[in-house]
Amino acid sequence: MATRIINATLPATDNGWLHNASLTIGGGKITALDFSRAPVIEQGAVDLNGARLLPGFIDTQVNGGGGVLFNDEPSLAGLRTISEAHRAFGTTGLLPTLISDDLAVMERAIAAVDKAFASGLPGILGIHLEGPFLNSERKGVHNPDKFRLIDNNALNLLCSLKHGVTLVTLAPETTTPDIIKKLRMHGVIVAAGHTAATYGQTRLALDNGVTSFTHLFNAMTPMSSREPGVVGAALEDTGSWCGIIVDGFHVHPATLRNALNAKAKGKMILVTDAMPSVGAEHKTFQLNGETITAKGGRCATATGTLAGSDLDMFSAVSNTVDKLHCSWPEAGRMASQYPAEMLGLENTYGAISYGKSADFVVLNERDQLQEVWQQGVRYTQ
Repeated sequence: MATRIINATLPATDNGWLHNASLTIGGGKITALDFSRAPVIEQGAVDLNGARLLPGFIDTQVNGGGGVLFNDEPSLAGLRTISEAHRAFGTTGLLPTLISDDLAVMERAIAAVDKAFASGLPGILGIHLEGPFLNSERKGVHNPDKFRLIDNNALNLLCSLKHGVTLVTLAPETTTPDIIKKLRMHGVIVAAGHTAATYGQTRLALDNGVTSFTHLFNAMTPMSSREPGVVGAALEDTGSWCGIIVDGFHVHPATLRNALNAKAKGKMILVTDAMPSVGAEHKTFQLNGETITAKGGRCATATGTLAGSDLDMFSAVSNTVDKLHCSWPEAGRMASQYPAEMLGLENTYGAISYGKSADFVVLNERDQLQEVWQQGVRYTQ
């Protein structure tokens, strides 16, 4: 049965809005989209009374949510809890992210994602394997005891997901251009992160298949006057994407504003790097035997080291409007269209348009999240 939505306000391709939009939804997709010169009256339709819509958010870095850390529960049940926790904040598609771990745990995580696709669990778009092929000099909160090189067994595992997208974060200087090429040949998206690479090493990696950077500025070599580093290469390159965590803790807003001005349009994407505390009542959890506490929106170890975030995607979008001075439509694209393009899923997700998945969020007059639609199913707040 089709669902009709009337009197919606949609983001335009620039920074404006399109009014009096009507959508028809069937089979979880948008089957019709039209606009009127005046508000529409249509009995039986969902009347949004001019409320503004943004495309459903896509988060490529979600370590956990709802009290669950993916490393601790790499299962279908764990994925369901994480997905539902983030849906409440407008995330309709995500990559559950496994922090550096043993190959056996990685295998279980990949199998869980394949089960999610087989069961029809909405919201899971693939998997993000953040490590363990990282540089201990830029380990962040990752356990360096888990770090390793990519051998044939690891390479085969990284290419083993049967459904959805595989994103791998690695330190380019710890592997070879040939390995990166092989990953790309098998459809794996390769990101640079937790890396001490030089500018030259990063450029070589970009030339051989790296297409994105994991949490720009954090856990990578900075840009300086005589060594541009990973950050310099990332901002200079026009074809790659950069994930940014706009929580006010990971990167200063002024730094992010400068990065937005430097990077090619459409290549900055919002990520949360979310931990189990997002959508959970309890704000402490265990990671690598350490107690992590989320306080005032900041996740950290007892010694103050950042450990992911307590950020949800709607807050990331709101912060991008408030702190980075972006418009709501552009902040929304940074959380939907651009990550969909990064993942190669732009034909299905990332915009409110004909033929795409009926995923969107509804804002009230105070710019608060009012409801979430995922594959045509309505979830009110």
